Amino acid sequence: MGFTMAEILLSLTIIGVVAAITLPSLTGNINERTWNTQRKALYARISQAVALMPALNGYGTLTENGSGSVTEDNATETFIADGLSKVIKINNICDSDHLADCGLPEKVIPYSGSAISFPTNMLGMNSIFNGNYYTSNSGNPINYSYSQINTNAAAFETANGESIAVYYNPHCIVDQKSSGWHFTQPLLCANLIYDLNGNKGPNTVGKDIGFISVMYPTDPVVVAPLPVPMGLVTSTRTDAGKLCKEKDPDYRLPSIDELTSMFYNRKLLDSSESLVGGYWSASVSAGSSSMTNWIQHFGGGFRYLPNPSMNYYVHCVKR
Repeated sequence: MGFTMAEILLSLTIIGVVAAITLPSLTGNINERTWNTQRKALYARISQAVALMPALNGYGTLTENGSGSVTEDNATETFIADGLSKVIKINNICDSDHLADCGLPEKVIPYSGSAISFPTNMLGMNSIFNGNYYTSNSGNPINYSYSQINTNAAAFETANGESIAVYYNPHCIVDQKSSGWHFTQPLLCANLIYDLNGNKGPNTVGKDIGFISVMYPTDPVVVAPLPVPMGLVTSTRTDAGKLCKEKDPDYRLPSIDELTSMFYNRKLLDSSESLVGGYWSASVSAGSSSMTNWIQHFGGGFRYLPNPSMNYYVHCVKR
């Protein structure tokens, strides 16, 4: 028995509607899997390259005058040309004024907030990166401060088609975890913001845009956290990890170095930089009688060891 033209048209209409509903979701899932695979492969290559480098600090020339203005800065370009390019294949190098020539977009979309201009220096990652002091609750400044030059970015393209901007600190210092309260900005040697598919889009953090941080010039640590969108959720130390698992089995509490990397890239998490409190990490202090976990403060840029019964913010990452 044959079908009438009306029945055939009705069937095609139903198939079209179903396809219109399911195709975007299917395409999105394929893209997510592709990006995840690329992200892991890129992280592995950068980690291997860093392990092969003889040094992470001291590249290039960085000069400032008495008023704090930088008069000469080729540190990041030299770090790429004389450091990274010796251990990883690089196709092209671009200075901070020509990042687009290396395939990087003009704008990126953070996890929350409106689109931001692609960062051209360290302050573009985080507005308090190159200098800050902490003020106590009583309003009196505590005697902790530092000064750091705001270096310009440079970029390169990989043989695999990724576009990567680098933010370099030639004066990075060793791990300070054992000293208790300390600023974390000087611990960063290099921060990489990558675009997995050049400027094709969607140019969105957590999809084709992400970041990798290289910390400590001696025994360097390379981290590439993948944060998940979170509200302002607070918890004690005991319940912080449980909270992540309750939200999703694939979520976990970040290590202190992953959390510090998220602080470095604060604008990529929230364009308004409203993340300003203390956040729990999964890293337990070494040799502390309280055995509490490290906290990264997103407003002051420091790490410290709090009372484990106190409530602080929680920001989970994907495994």
